Amino acid sequence: MNDNKRRLCYNNLMKENIDPKMHTAEHILNQTMVRMFKTKRCFNAHIEKKKSKCDYRFDRFLTAEEILELEKGVNDIIRADLSVTFDTMPAEQAKKLYNSRAPEGEGDVRIVKIGDFDAVPCIGAHVKSTKEVGHFKIISSDYNEGVLRIRYKLN
Repeated sequence: MNDNKRRLCYNNLMKENIDPKMHTAEHILNQTMVRMFKTKRCFNAHIEKKKSKCDYRFDRFLTAEEILELEKGVNDIIRADLSVTFDTMPAEQAKKLYNSRAPEGEGDVRIVKIGDFDAVPCIGAHVKSTKEVGHFKIISSDYNEGVLRIRYKLN
């Protein structure tokens, strides 16, 4: 993806009005899932201001205890007031470090870093500090045919 296409994608994201708080919460949820359950980041996400959802390749339902632990893990990172920063690296390097998470093409790729907790290629809008996200709450989860869906909101 060249710089003009990347800029166009970024502008389209901004037009869709993706909420920076929700988007940052998605990053934190993803890394918390990776660390707690050894799964990969979500393969599908729908981010909205009022509520959002993430779909993970998984092998079962989460227990009520696991949902509480997951919420706590996400909220611990939010309360830690970690800086959200941006870096760039050549697309080829990003592809090696982040596998398919890096956009295709030549040029530099933007990396979003949440303290030393998470780093991933991303062109979306984010907060400057995790503390700005607010309180994370899982409102429901379900499991069907290898897909765990987690719905959440922020207070």
